[in-house]
This record gives sequence, C-alpha cells and structure tokens, in this order.
Amino acid sequence: MSLSVQQQVKYWGVGLAVFAAFLWYVGDTLLPFLVGAAIAYLLDPLADRLEKWGLSRTWATVIISLVVLVLSLLALLLVVPLIVGQVRGLIEAAPNFLTTTLDFLTERFPGLLDQNSPIRQNLAAIEATLRANSGEVISRVLSSSLAVVNSLTILIVAPVVAFYLLLDWDRMVAVVDGWLPREHAPVIRKLGRDIDNVLAGFVRGQMTVGLILGIFYAVALGLIGLQFGVVVGLLAGLLTFIPYVGSTFGGVTSIGLALFQFWDDPIWIAAVAAVFVIGQVVEGNFLTPKLVGGSVGLHPVWLMFALFAFGSALGFVGLLIAVPAAASIGVLGRFAIANYKQSKLYLGPEEPEAEPESNETDNAET
Repeated sequence: MSLSVQQQVKYWGVGLAVFAAFLWYVGDTLLPFLVGAAIAYLLDPLADRLEKWGLSRTWATVIISLVVLVLSLLALLLVVPLIVGQVRGLIEAAPNFLTTTLDFLTERFPGLLDQNSPIRQNLAAIEATLRANSGEVISRVLSSSLAVVNSLTILIVAPVVAFYLLLDWDRMVAVVDGWLPREHAPVIRKLGRDIDNVLAGFVRGQMTVGLILGIFYAVALGLIGLQFGVVVGLLAGLLTFIPYVGSTFGGVTSIGLALFQFWDDPIWIAAVAAVFVIGQVVEGNFLTPKLVGGSVGLHPVWLMFALFAFGSALGFVGLLIAVPAAASIGVLGRFAIANYKQSKLYLGPEEPEAEPESNETDNAET
C-alpha cells in the first residue's frame, strides 16, 4: 500500500528534524568523523582512477593514504612553523603600523591630527591597547588555531576514518542505494547525482584553485620580499573558496603592507599589485573554467549565507557541512520549483474544451 503525499512529507520531515537535532546535540564530537568523510569524498575520484588503471581498491587506498601522509608531514614540518611565525610577527607589528600611519597623517595633515583632536586621541588609544594586549592576542590566536589544526583527536581519528571510508566508499554507496524506497529510488538517485555534480564541480574544483593560487601568491610575495607575504598569500588562496573574498582580502592587505614597507620605492608596490592582477587573470581565464567549470548553482550570496548560518548554529562543524548542505538545498529547491511549474497550482485548472457543434444543428440551420 503506497503512502499518501501528506504521510510521506510527515515521515521525511520527522526524519530530517531528528537528524538536525542529532547534529546539534553531538556538536563538535562529529568533527573528526566529518573531516575524515570530507577527505574520503575528495579522494574518491583519485581512487576510482587508480582502479581503472588496474589496481585493487585496497592498494589504491593504501597508495593515496601514504602520499597524503607524507605531504601532510612535510606541511607540518615546513609550512606550519613559517605561518605561525609570520602570524605572530604580524600581530606584534600591528602597533608599529598604526604609529607609522599616525606619523604620515600628522606630516601630511597637521591640522587634522593635532594633539587634542578626537581622531588623534582615538588612534592613540587603539595603539596603546594593541601594545598592551598583543601578547594575549597572540596566545589566543595560536591556541585557537592549534586547537583546530593540531588536535590529537583530529590528527589521529580523522585519517583513520578517511582510510576506512575511502576503502569502502563504493560499497557504502551501494548499501545506501539499497535502502531507498523503491517507488522513489530513480528520483532520489537523480537528485543525488545532481548534488554530487555540484559538490564535485565546486568543492573539489574550488579547493584546487585555492591551493594553486595560495601557493602562487605566497611564493610571489615571498620573492618580492613583502613582510608577512607568505601568510597573506596563503590566506588569500584559502579564502578563494568564498567567491571574490580571497582576492579582495589578499589584494587590499598586501598593497597596504607594501605601502608601509616600500613607500620610497613604488615599483615594488606595483609589483605586489601585479601579483594579484596576474592571479585574477589566470583564475578567471584558465583555472576556474578548467577546474570548476560553468555555473554549478551555488550563488556567492547563498554560499556566504550558508557559511554564516551553519557556522553560527553548529560552530566549526557547521562550517564543514555548510557547502554540502547549501548544494543539497539548492538542488532540492530547483527540483521543487521545476515540479511546481508543472503543477496545477502554477498552471491553474485546465479549461474544458468547447464541444464541437453537431452536424444535425448545421443541417437544420441550412
């Protein structure tokens, strides 16, 4: 006996509510498992390709895991100390940047920033606060960052979860497919493929674009000699995941730093600006079209709203599931709108066709 539409909506609604309540209740407990699942999802296409080349799923998973492990250790040993050092130096140098700004404004606009002006007093108060609390800010930033990056739970549990999920990914997909209600299985499979296409096109592609741009910005700014250029470049590449935010943040911050460092040598300021111009040209004309493809249905405003909403509700776990949830909601929303436009609610009731006049009436009139 098939269920009515109202009953199906009730059951699916209750299931979603229970799932949302479960996520909210367990909170950060899911963090290493979500990280492991995200890693497995990102690496699954590579494992499938190795299988096509003749390797078994076990050997493909082992090889991928070893390569990722080596790269992660190199990053921890070489990159992380450099980033931590530059972040510390940037926080410590912030008061000096403010002092330089005050001196520059006082020299160019002496009447605007005299000793008794409100602007001068406010800037001096900010400078004193930065100098007094810079050590506390450093400790808080480093402790919060290390709590996420270097947590033993994540470092130990997440790779193990990723290994087993990557090993059994295709088998798990087949099992879940067997749980689908037979009546709606084709539609659910199509929706699942659409969601996967959005995630594959955006998440995998955008992460690759961000990695390439982050390395380019960091290396180029480092070669120019810009102070804190490595950390700013890497952050700009990381924030490329949010459209338009990464390039804006990186360009404004780098040019601002270059103005302080290379004030007497404008050619280096132009070189810093050129780095981001080149990065944007390469991203817009080569990287994004090749790796991300065309529109994948994730509007930048919708993506930023999802990151804020899920991050506010579930913390760091919410940030991890924000993009998959936004992609899923977008696909389901487009599916609902397409069905709505084919329904009587949108088209209205069909008008009855006019009955043709009978031949007898025609003959009588004749």
